[in-house]
Amino acid sequence: MNSGLFKNSIVYLLILLAVAALIFSIFSSPRDSNELDITTVAEQIKLGQVDKISVNNEDVTVEYKQPNANDAKSRKENGVSIFTTFEKLGVADEELSQVDIEIIPPGVWSDWGTLAITILPLLIFGGLLFFMVRQAQGSNNQALSFGKSKARMFTGDKPTVTFDDVAGANEAKQELTEVVEFLREPEKFISLGARIPKGVLMVGPPGCGKTLLAKAVSGEAGVPFFSISGSEFVEMFVGVGASRVRDLFDQAKRNSPCIIFVDEIDAVGRHRGAGLGGSHDEREQTLNQILVEMDGFETDTNVIVIAATNRPDILDPALLRPGRFDRRVILDRPDWQGRKKILEVHSKGKPMASDVNLEALGKATIGFSGADLENVVNEGAILAARRNQKQVTMLDLEQAIEKVRLGPERRSRIISEEEKDIVAYHEAGHALVAYMIPEADPVHKVSIVARGGAGGFTLFLPSDDRTLISESAFKARLAVGLGGRAAEEIMFTSVTTGASGDLEHITRMARAMVTQYGMSKKLGPLTFGDKEELVFLGRQLSEQRNYSEEVAEQIDFEVRRLVDEAHERALQILTDYLDTMKLIAERLKEDENLDAADFKALVDQSLNSSSEDGGSSPISSEEETVEKKAKSSDPSSSEDSPPKRLPPSAAPLPA
Repeated sequence: MNSGLFKNSIVYLLILLAVAALIFSIFSSPRDSNELDITTVAEQIKLGQVDKISVNNEDVTVEYKQPNANDAKSRKENGVSIFTTFEKLGVADEELSQVDIEIIPPGVWSDWGTLAITILPLLIFGGLLFFMVRQAQGSNNQALSFGKSKARMFTGDKPTVTFDDVAGANEAKQELTEVVEFLREPEKFISLGARIPKGVLMVGPPGCGKTLLAKAVSGEAGVPFFSISGSEFVEMFVGVGASRVRDLFDQAKRNSPCIIFVDEIDAVGRHRGAGLGGSHDEREQTLNQILVEMDGFETDTNVIVIAATNRPDILDPALLRPGRFDRRVILDRPDWQGRKKILEVHSKGKPMASDVNLEALGKATIGFSGADLENVVNEGAILAARRNQKQVTMLDLEQAIEKVRLGPERRSRIISEEEKDIVAYHEAGHALVAYMIPEADPVHKVSIVARGGAGGFTLFLPSDDRTLISESAFKARLAVGLGGRAAEEIMFTSVTTGASGDLEHITRMARAMVTQYGMSKKLGPLTFGDKEELVFLGRQLSEQRNYSEEVAEQIDFEVRRLVDEAHERALQILTDYLDTMKLIAERLKEDENLDAADFKALVDQSLNSSSEDGGSSPISSEEETVEKKAKSSDPSSSEDSPPKRLPPSAAPLPA
């Protein structure tokens, strides 16, 4: 603070000196009001009125003989030429000899003083301007440095994140570990004729650890690491992006071997020619400079570029060719073992209770990314703190999973008894149909407590992850999805909007079975529609129709057939086990929540009582089916059957 005050004082002092010097230079030689013309002085000499003339450089002072006369000054002539001037004006030598003439020789200091008074203001103003410019640059002002790179450099001397902090991405870590080893021990690869990869592109959905892996590379590499975002290249000034790219690579070359990390590279790496009229805009200039720097004429340096994006479909092909981004590392959502390891990483340093089962939590979080899992652990710790607990329990983490997946509980929402009945039977229908179909996922929890936009929900817990889904599993999911609607049709005189989300989901699933997976005997093993999708992210963007109207009618007919069959199947199950559905609904209205163990015990009790009454089951091998579903409903059980995940029924009810 004292240093800043001292600098400001210097600035104010310089300004004050400049103003003072300017004023002094203007008013240092004021013109006398008695100043006379040289002709007048000559006439006065002829009349004998002048007593003395003093000449000091260009100033001529005249003193008169009369005591009342005022002295006068003249600046017209200097001391050398004043006598010649008087002679030309007709002053005789006799008349001039009557005047006392004093010539004062000019001093050296007077000349320097005049020069200093003239130049001093300019010097002070120039120094002040230079000082202000240096101050602007020193305060990180971008007015004069907008063409410089904004990359942040890390030396890796004190790594905050290492590969040990990254879990659930073993293949990606292996790819990046080789890059780090190449920078540490290049001879190991050069001896075999291998060349260093120019670039590594990390692709994956948001929250899967792309930036975290880059931080781990920074901590493990032991070489300079430059980090910058793709959006930091482009500014409103033309040419700034390309200038920053050049400056970034110049810094990297001076510090090679090193690594450059560009986060969200799709901000500058989009297809060229995508502007209005295919114009060559600022973003394209930036991309062109990146292409040249990565694989141009002067790229014989150990500089590796690592980039991350979740939109690989929009990147320019020139950016993805070998020689630029040689490697493409896919970071997908982790499997259950990866989720368990991620939970272990995020639970370090947190007091976990003895009942916490990370393996069960890993199986209960299918589809969660690394960021979601970190959020689950954090929300669990927040719930434990809210309850004034000293440790995070299994209940806290299970409720955190529900909060992350469906939103917070809305217990303050007031609903009527009629709406509560509808929600209870709706969720009971989902759960009972899933329990009675062998191919369906086991029921993990049933609740009629509103969460987020859902009036109630039924969670299903597959025994393991699965990438291949059979046709029978799809049909089971259709039936389970329509279980809530079927229960409303059986128990109430009219249906509600509670099944709107279910209907949207099962319609989309049935259409995918017909148009994408070839699961229609009538249309055969064909796909319909040219789909534009994110290949590495598994998300469809749009579809272009490439089939006739007749085929479109057949597709609609097959979709209708699949949905109708699933609807009839759900209605048949709920009709045959009506008492069991009523029992589940009544328990839900009392307790609001049923976990897997309570649900299994309740259904087993109802089925045993109905079998003692002589009831028969329309489903073959019912006892084996119930036993199988009872085993698979345990989250910690690990069967060999492939896992299947059906999103929970969480359709919003009418306000």
